[in-house]
Amino acid sequence: MNPKTLQYLMGHSDIGVTMNVYTHLGMEDAAAEMARMEEVESARREQEKLNGVKEGKEKQSRKMFRVV
Repeated sequence: MNPKTLQYLMGHSDIGVTMNVYTHLGMEDAAAEMARMEEVESARREQEKLNGVKEGKEKQSRKMFRVV
């Protein structure tokens, strides 16, 4: 669930309270996030191939947002 939504539902005025109480991360979570990042990078490379961009030749500006 989106942390801001959970904050609202629980009535917390500070997102830190919500994040400290309702989030629990472990090694499996970190490994899953790394796998997702590898998939994103692979998809980016594939898109560059389809668009005719040579690796290292032209860098696209990209902004990453973490979805929790």
